[in-house]
Amino acid sequence: MPKKAAKGGGAKGGGAKGGKKDGGGDDSKSKDKKGGSSTVKVRHILCEKHGKSMEAMEKLKAGVKFNEVAAQYSEDKARSGGDLGWMIRGSMVGPFQDAAFALPISSLGNPHYTDPAVKTKFGYHIIMVEGKK
Repeated sequence: MPKKAAKGGGAKGGGAKGGKKDGGGDDSKSKDKKGGSSTVKVRHILCEKHGKSMEAMEKLKAGVKFNEVAAQYSEDKARSGGDLGWMIRGSMVGPFQDAAFALPISSLGNPHYTDPAVKTKFGYHIIMVEGKK
């Protein structure tokens, strides 16, 4: 008999755990982190000057593909379409990381990117996320 009660208690406990997860998901920023993602597949456009990042942003808003704008405007190795690959949480500078994990997953055809650009010690980043693990 106690075993049956333990199983029933376990099921209730499972429900309580689910409730805690839902409670933690109330924060809109943690919604994307629901699966506990610790890596993101990220693209960015890095510009040293704010004015240049604004030019890049205008191109994006005009419908030019993210990778094409990155090849033209980015001032780092991301010139290859802005692709930085998979980045681990903790390997990015603070503001960049915060923005990357807050963004929804998107694609080159339908990009969701940071607007305005994120300022770090390296310059101004327009960030786009293509995947999360």
